[in-house]
Amino acid sequence: MILRGGGPIAGIRRRSQAMALCLLAGLSAAAVAQDGGRYMGVASCAGSTCHGRAEGNGEVVRQDEIATWQEPSSSTGAHSRALAVLGSLRGRQIAAELKMGDPTGEAACLGCHATFVAAGERGPRFQASDGVGCESCHGPAGGWIATHYTTIGTHPANVAAGLTPLDSPQARAGVCLDCHYGSANGNQFVTHRMMAAGHPRIVFELDLFSALQQHHDEDADYQRRKGRTDSVRLWAVGQAEAVRRSADLFARPGFGTEGIFPEFYFYDCHSCHRQITDGPQRRLTFETNPGRPIPFGQPPFNDENAIMLSAVARVLAPGQAQAFESASQSFHRAMGDGRAEAAEAAMRLRNAAAALSDALAGGGGGDAFAVIAAIADRTTSPRFTDYAGSAQAVMAVDTLLNALVREGRITVGAAAGIRADINRAYEAVRSPEGYNPVRFRAALGQAAGAIGSLR
Repeated sequence: MILRGGGPIAGIRRRSQAMALCLLAGLSAAAVAQDGGRYMGVASCAGSTCHGRAEGNGEVVRQDEIATWQEPSSSTGAHSRALAVLGSLRGRQIAAELKMGDPTGEAACLGCHATFVAAGERGPRFQASDGVGCESCHGPAGGWIATHYTTIGTHPANVAAGLTPLDSPQARAGVCLDCHYGSANGNQFVTHRMMAAGHPRIVFELDLFSALQQHHDEDADYQRRKGRTDSVRLWAVGQAEAVRRSADLFARPGFGTEGIFPEFYFYDCHSCHRQITDGPQRRLTFETNPGRPIPFGQPPFNDENAIMLSAVARVLAPGQAQAFESASQSFHRAMGDGRAEAAEAAMRLRNAAAALSDALAGGGGGDAFAVIAAIADRTTSPRFTDYAGSAQAVMAVDTLLNALVREGRITVGAAAGIRADINRAYEAVRSPEGYNPVRFRAALGQAAGAIGSLR
């Protein structure tokens, strides 16, 4: 890698000096070999020559990543605050309702609110009190922490030593989904019981989450090492991986059922949690959905990500779009047949989503204008009958608009000029209680049309 500020020789010298400092701190080559895949803790990354500067003025990376992670008033500090949330009034109330002990010591909570690893996997500077630390996302650093900035520390070499390749959309989605949807790894699944006790509903959108947590600059050096991030592809792969994860977990008996009932975590919350009134004339509080061929009155599986994936597949992977749509409809239809049939159909949906993920990840990105139009077109729009899917659609349209600005295809001024249209769509999903599908579809169509006019 050619470094800025003095050329490659000066860069090698600086990194060798940084390596010497870490060796003096006790990270010998033998210790690295011994530590292997151990979790070394945030403190191991926080040196002033590494990621612990107060100001982001490093030559290769910003070097203020720890300060960004700790930011108390911004979304960038959300991971460092995750553990403290458990000790809040709401956290304690949830734990008490579930007959738990102190939530800051409960494995069911720590699986996502901290870097939760066994004692034998912890290095000498690891602290569970750090919350969701660096290694929750970047992987256990024992095998690569002392070499990832040296001349032999290329990105492929670091990945081979245990670094998580977050530049891969599929790998990044997998890491995020472990907590922001759930995993089968243990202690990373929010049940309906937890939500009934007060845990918020889980929402996931990969490109938006990536933007909120970004602590690096995508400069020329970054692009040489890892390539340029394509926001359309990142968003699309995130949708595919979310469908893949939800179908996979639902198919597992230990996750998909709770006693004699299905695990309602997977279902659309607001299809049941609606205002119920009685009067001389019946009043339907829901619309039938053309994407869900389920028996009338049956609670629907939450298909917010499937709706988005169907739309983007028609644009970026048309050869696989029909197969996915067929698998999606078959899955919903199987809900009326029985648990065994639904689990089998879930695996077919999982495989169709995985195939789409591979196709989208291997593609060259796509036209955000076309994807936005597909999200609001006559094929997709009738599927916005529920709050969750509609909220996901607004986030998608805004995410893709931002991608157009970053690509220089729309100016900042032009995007600001149609902000009122986007805000009307946001207002239509401001709260579940006030959600009206007809009003939402009109607002989304107006927003998409405004964006399309800038093409």
